[in-house]
Amino acid sequence: MDESARGIYRTKGFGARQGAGEHPALLIVDFALGFTAEQSSPLRCDCDSALAHTATLLEAAREQSLPVIYTTVAYDELGRAAAAAFIAKVPALALLEPGGRWTQIDPRVAPRRGETVLTKLFTSAFFGTPLAPLLHGCGCDTVIVVGNSTSGCVRATVVDAMQHGFRVLVPREAVADRAASAHEASLTDMDAKYGDVVSTAEAVALIRGVAARQARAAIA
Repeated sequence: MDESARGIYRTKGFGARQGAGEHPALLIVDFALGFTAEQSSPLRCDCDSALAHTATLLEAAREQSLPVIYTTVAYDELGRAAAAAFIAKVPALALLEPGGRWTQIDPRVAPRRGETVLTKLFTSAFFGTPLAPLLHGCGCDTVIVVGNSTSGCVRATVVDAMQHGFRVLVPREAVADRAASAHEASLTDMDAKYGDVVSTAEAVALIRGVAARQARAAIA
């Protein structure tokens, strides 16, 4: 990440660690085929490495029976009207039609039966969706956010997660963007203000550590 920016934030008192709670969930933001796989999609960015790291996190989360929630983006006629200002900025979004191939989750991290897929119209996974009550209903206090794109939907989701009272972890290798500068700047900004940017290995260790602590507490 941008060390000069991090240095400025540190001298101003930003960038303290939130740490994680005891009940994390894994939130996979917009790893749908229109963003990850289709060469002909104008929305595509290079997500291959981030998808591989997400698959590692997904395996750990499933092993420990953590809640796993996905988002995708799709616009029917009403949705296009509601999101008209957003689509005006990114006209290619109108290509994401309900039931179309581009809205389907990439098979490399495909959801299993019982894992929730939320459809959203805007950047944040929280805006206009039942994500917050779903997480609260599961007893979650921490959200591990991965997905696409770092400077757009991931960042907006991280900000809203914090504003809904959740601790946030962002595994840096499991998020992707179209522009390296936007990716790096957003990681630096999120780490300074909204959540803890960590490695995939650190996030996996956290997932497994939570389960181990819960098991010890049950024995005690």
